[in-house]
Amino acid sequence: MRPTTSTTGHRDNAERRPDVTRRGGSLSRTILSSAVVMAMLGVSAHASADTWKMALGDAAGGTQHELGSTFASLIEEKTGGEITVDLFPNGQLGSEQDTVNNASMGLLDLSVLAINNITPFSPSVGVMTLPYVIRSPEDARTLTQGEIGQEMVDNTVRDAGVRILGWAYSGCRRLTNSAHPVASPEDLDGLVIRVPKNEIMIAAYQAWGVNPNPLAWSETFTALQQGVVDGQDNPYITIDAMKFYEVQKYVTDSCYVFSMEPLIIGEGMFQSLSEEHQQAVLEAGAEASEHSYEYLLAQEDAIKQRLVDEYGMEITEPANDESEWVELATGIWPQFYDSIGGKEKLDEALTALGRDPAP
Repeated sequence: MRPTTSTTGHRDNAERRPDVTRRGGSLSRTILSSAVVMAMLGVSAHASADTWKMALGDAAGGTQHELGSTFASLIEEKTGGEITVDLFPNGQLGSEQDTVNNASMGLLDLSVLAINNITPFSPSVGVMTLPYVIRSPEDARTLTQGEIGQEMVDNTVRDAGVRILGWAYSGCRRLTNSAHPVASPEDLDGLVIRVPKNEIMIAAYQAWGVNPNPLAWSETFTALQQGVVDGQDNPYITIDAMKFYEVQKYVTDSCYVFSMEPLIIGEGMFQSLSEEHQQAVLEAGAEASEHSYEYLLAQEDAIKQRLVDEYGMEITEPANDESEWVELATGIWPQFYDSIGGKEKLDEALTALGRDPAP
């Protein structure tokens, strides 16, 4: 059974404080002590409640929602209804980066967010967002579900105080714009392109001769609609779910970054669960990830065709098998060796994918 998507806003339970000046007495002191202990442990005020809240940056209909809905159904089944999950799409519970902070502090139970929005908190995850490292769904699955993926889980627990439970696989980020077809980096001349506030993605566009505009996700559709920016990049599934076809005409069938969205839980909350519930959460995350992979393979081609047939988008293949894009963008790799943990981390990823180490 899929949970009904809720439309309520931010939780405000963390803002409530006992009125120690007016109440006084042992009861007031007990309440205050409990609040302090809760904050120190980083455990959500709802950690033991039956219903958890899950934040989604994207709208219903995309891979974030599919992963979240699947996880919700699985965790309810595995716990015999002891845990249920309500989904809050479209950034209702804050920006994606805000949800990382909130989950780590115990103010939010779960979040599904773009991988580039967790990288600022745990920079080693950036190895998966370096341009042209991941070039296919198979590559994404290999890295996230292997030893490197487990290392990313350990690192985010250490660095950000959140645990990755699973992954949504959304596909290659495709460049869209409202001006004209783009086949080569030279065709970007004069265009203003929105990118996430992510240093690696900004550097990739700069390598192509563009000074991109790093806008928040919540501002992107309006900026495209009003002509503040000419284009953006996202997978076909996201282009469809967010209705970018209403404000974008041209698509470049590029694949410079593969879009993935980790499902996270605050580590304090995870550790507060019983062993039985911890195991159920981990199993639900793994099974939801596998479902997301199969969902992408089953849906992407049909969505791509619908964007053309029903919404009139025009798709252009990158010139020369994308070779010029690749050569320029991979030139930025050395800039980020320190942040990802050294060149050897990139080489480990490339080796796992059956490719040669970086030059």
